[in-house]
Amino acid sequence: MPLNTTISPVSLRLKTDLQEKVDQKTKPLGSLGQLETLAVNIGLIQDSLSPILSKPTILIFAGDHGIAEAGVSAYPQAVTGQMVGNFLAGGAAINIFASQHELALSIVDAGVNADLAAHPNLINRKIAKGTANFLHHPAMSKDDCESAIQAGMALVNQQHVNGCNCIGFGEMGIANTSSAALLVHCLTSLPLEQCVGRGTGLDDKQLQHKLKVLQQALDFHGHLNAVDDVLAVFGGYEIAMMVGAYLKAAELGMVIMVDGFIACAALLVAHNINRDLLDYCLFSHVSSERGHQAVLSYLNAKPLLNLELRLGEGSGIALAYPLIKSAVLFLNEMASFTEATVDQKITAP
Repeated sequence: MPLNTTISPVSLRLKTDLQEKVDQKTKPLGSLGQLETLAVNIGLIQDSLSPILSKPTILIFAGDHGIAEAGVSAYPQAVTGQMVGNFLAGGAAINIFASQHELALSIVDAGVNADLAAHPNLINRKIAKGTANFLHHPAMSKDDCESAIQAGMALVNQQHVNGCNCIGFGEMGIANTSSAALLVHCLTSLPLEQCVGRGTGLDDKQLQHKLKVLQQALDFHGHLNAVDDVLAVFGGYEIAMMVGAYLKAAELGMVIMVDGFIACAALLVAHNINRDLLDYCLFSHVSSERGHQAVLSYLNAKPLLNLELRLGEGSGIALAYPLIKSAVLFLNEMASFTEATVDQKITAP
């Protein structure tokens, strides 16, 4: 998978100074807990003692999956296009949360199996009308997979040119938890059962059917170990675009806000392409989807929230963003002991 992307590891030159700045705020040491770690991490990403969040943005990538034909979702494939219409009309959860927290929101048609009308908030990057059914064929050709990755990179580059330095990626695609489960299984060697969850709300019988179908797909394609093969065979256009988006955002030194299971599966693919990517990532939440918990553990990630979400759409990002903003604000605006003329803790003689 030849990608013209160079990601530099985050510089640690300001780590001591950032920690000292946090420790000098008018509070007991460590009393803001994970928020303190968050502030330091954002300062390191931006290589600044006074980081700023500029034009925070969520891109929702939407695409359809041929595997939906095998009955692995509780909803029909048509719901993908219908939900894109709901996003554009402002009626979805992500619209409410993004508006509440002043996050810019755009929808990307990566591969929806519908003809979508033009809309100011819709970005048309459709590669095809959905992937092939990976029960019988690779989901994507290598060329189409590469085109999707490059499209994701270009979209993030444009956001950066427009002044955005803090970005997150959501998704919409009926049956995309099936793709995500196989990506996680193949790239981590975790048992398939740990990677497959209820997705859109499957009951026990439907969950067992989903697991059986995904095992059949694995048996059909045989052992895959190259990351480009795994993504092309089992991925989706929206997942491949997110892979490119992650890589470009890290290359540009942006703060990356990571959402739920499908978003983390895409991140796992990108991480296999460049390990330094994780330096730029803030994990918004852990969902109730079994595979999400597995991949977070594999990446040694510490999410900000545990609200038992399993919606997707970037909803976890929007809900966690106020914490990210609070971390930057306290680092920049909270008084130090010296500024407030408050006595510090007495040290032992």
